[in-house]
Amino acid sequence: MIMDAPIIVGVDVGTTKVCTLVARMENDQQLRILGVGIEPAKGMRKGTVVDMNAAGQAIAHSIEKAERTSGLEIESALVSMAGSHVSSENSRGVVGVSGRTIGDEDVIRAVEAAQAVTIPHNREMIHVIQRGFVVDGQAGIRNPVGMHGYRLEVETHVITASAATVENLRQAVAAAGVRASQFVLNPLASAEVVLSETEREMGVVVCDIGGGTTDMAIYIEGDVWHTMVLGIGGNHISSDIAHGLHLPVNHAEGIKLQHGFALESQIDAKEAFYIHPFGEENPVTINRQELAHIIEARVEEIFSLVMQEIKRSGYDGLLPAGMVLTGGVSALPGIRQLAKKVLGMPVQVAQPDGLIGMVDQLHSPAYATSVGLLRWAVLMSEFVNSFDLRRARPVRINSDVDWKKMKGWLRRLLP
Repeated sequence: MIMDAPIIVGVDVGTTKVCTLVARMENDQQLRILGVGIEPAKGMRKGTVVDMNAAGQAIAHSIEKAERTSGLEIESALVSMAGSHVSSENSRGVVGVSGRTIGDEDVIRAVEAAQAVTIPHNREMIHVIQRGFVVDGQAGIRNPVGMHGYRLEVETHVITASAATVENLRQAVAAAGVRASQFVLNPLASAEVVLSETEREMGVVVCDIGGGTTDMAIYIEGDVWHTMVLGIGGNHISSDIAHGLHLPVNHAEGIKLQHGFALESQIDAKEAFYIHPFGEENPVTINRQELAHIIEARVEEIFSLVMQEIKRSGYDGLLPAGMVLTGGVSALPGIRQLAKKVLGMPVQVAQPDGLIGMVDQLHSPAYATSVGLLRWAVLMSEFVNSFDLRRARPVRINSDVDWKKMKGWLRRLLP
């Protein structure tokens, strides 16, 4: 173990759960999980804070559990973000080079120029993701360093969020005595642990379906080209079950987990289970196909909305690697087959791997974002001397920093 390696912390604040992970990077680049704190979320709806006190207490309890299991005190952490208040746009930064060789500093200046895009006062910039470069009108350049030119342009994908909503989440985390060093959009965090470089290069969409939101990011030629958050998720499936079978929502959630299936056609007509609906003293028999019918309708709607967004983005047909599903809902039996049917592309369900330490609870798609936050934290720690994390402004680039690492840093960490 690298004894002086920094401790990295991620706090995944979702609609249904709060997961705090404490880890350290090993010599073999594996993450050793030192502490885990999982707590049911409260005061959250569709990825946003609706009750500050309840949300703050849930986050505090999660952090306390992680501190107890790790034996360490947590002062700052990366925090996940989702919600329909998140939006994105493309921006271009342009700088002059005056006919000399393009250096790392010029790349930084170009990205800074892209960050200067005008956004409303009630919006906060979360990510500026570099997609490609143009040198003197020549597009499609991946690495401009070392080239000669007069004009350097960078194409970026800018992700913003409601400033008030971001501040509410920041304060909810601060109430637990922890500083949010950076917010990371859910699908970008998940992508760090479920996507291979080949998938990123070929064209793939990562879709994180949580309790309150469905988050999507499209990767083409190794970079993020489009992001989106839908205000629909697993809680809507549970609500449909509760209404259809006349049950309390918490009972409907349990039935979904125990008997749920996303494809009605694959359920034996004789399969049944018992429930206690409202107004009934004795158990009532429910055919499992009836439950699957309710679930299939909502899941099909979710993937139809995702497909609409893919087509709206203009990248339909450019995703040969298909879709990678993560999030708690992706563990629902039959969901991969239904997604493949609706989307007409390859679909796989992925979960975190390559972890050591306290990992018993983490081998599930539900924790892809949680582990992905740790991967982001590793990237940040590698460049802590080159980056002002609080202001998110580049201050110094060491000459011995290789381009591949710097490109990954620019792609994932700004602002």
